Amino acid sequence: MSLRTPTLHLKPRAERPVLPIALSSAAAAPGACVDSEALLRGSREVLIRHGGEIYRLRHTRNDKLILTK
Repeated sequence: MSLRTPTLHLKPRAERPVLPIALSSAAAAPGACVDSEALLRGSREVLIRHGGEIYRLRHTRNDKLILTK
């Protein structure tokens, strides 16, 4: 019996909304701490655009964060 990983269907890049996150001036400072709740906004996953690439930040069932390209 093999376990299959569910397939995640993402919208094409042009259709994905880019949501700005308002961070306080303290959070914008180098070495500042940003709460994961502020990034995930109640979701289990968020897409992050960085340097023309899309990264996926996931909150797992084991309460870990995983960042993948």
